Amino acid sequence: MADSVKENLEMQVSEMEMLFSMFPGEGDIRLEDACALLHVRRYLEGVRESLPPRIEFCIEVKIDNPQVTVDLHASLPHSYPQVAPVLFTRCSSLDRQQQKLLNDNLSSYISALDREELCITLAVQWVQDHSMLFLKNCKLPPEPAGRTQEVNSVFHRMWIYSHHIYRQELREKILNCAKKLHLTGFCLTGKPGVICVEGAKDDCEEFWHDIRYPNWKHISCKHAETISEVNNIDECHLFPAFEELTFEAHGDYGLRNDYHMDLGQFLEYLKEHKSEHIFQILFGIDGKTDL
Repeated sequence: MADSVKENLEMQVSEMEMLFSMFPGEGDIRLEDACALLHVRRYLEGVRESLPPRIEFCIEVKIDNPQVTVDLHASLPHSYPQVAPVLFTRCSSLDRQQQKLLNDNLSSYISALDREELCITLAVQWVQDHSMLFLKNCKLPPEPAGRTQEVNSVFHRMWIYSHHIYRQELREKILNCAKKLHLTGFCLTGKPGVICVEGAKDDCEEFWHDIRYPNWKHISCKHAETISEVNNIDECHLFPAFEELTFEAHGDYGLRNDYHMDLGQFLEYLKEHKSEHIFQILFGIDGKTDL
């Protein structure tokens, strides 16, 4: 197993070296963790015993139109290229529907490639060749029949746990992202931190990706609930809007590590919104009002 992982990582390093030669400009390739390649090399050399973090990066792909760039984001599992990488694009010149169509088509292209084949350079070429088809002034490829109805009829709710949520800029990012995607739910700030978002499945997944990157490490999605074939998504919401929660805290306000939120108040809030079952999932203990 270890030999297989090392073979994969050696191929990943070779591909990254090729990409840096293809995109030599400053900022053309942005590593999410600037030390990721160093950690991988140390692992391959035997200096580092534990598995290195994934190599995650963004390539700024310039299209025929010099004023248009597409960011190609990539995350390489340790088993890549035996399994497909995680790839998606972002482009400010595309509206939301076009962005989704571009990513769906890119995903289909990557899925059709032979596994064990390095494919990031192929993905870059595909983005260069096809992105212009999705720009606002171009005719969009027809969306498969029934696709819009299928996507819009899937309701999703995600319960996200973090060791803590303190920083003001992070709290603003969470609020702004939820509102931009028309999601409802809440963000419980302090220690621990809890986020719930609910709405269309694609919007929830986009929110989850946006807040995790570039480097929020102590966060996980503890539970997700999906309801398919919904006639009216609005009827599935447990929360009327997205809000920030700050309950009375106990501990030393001057010491961040001892700034704990009152979980008893949080449990009452969950009960008010018919969600008390999630307390045990989040914290591993049965909810009691005398917490």
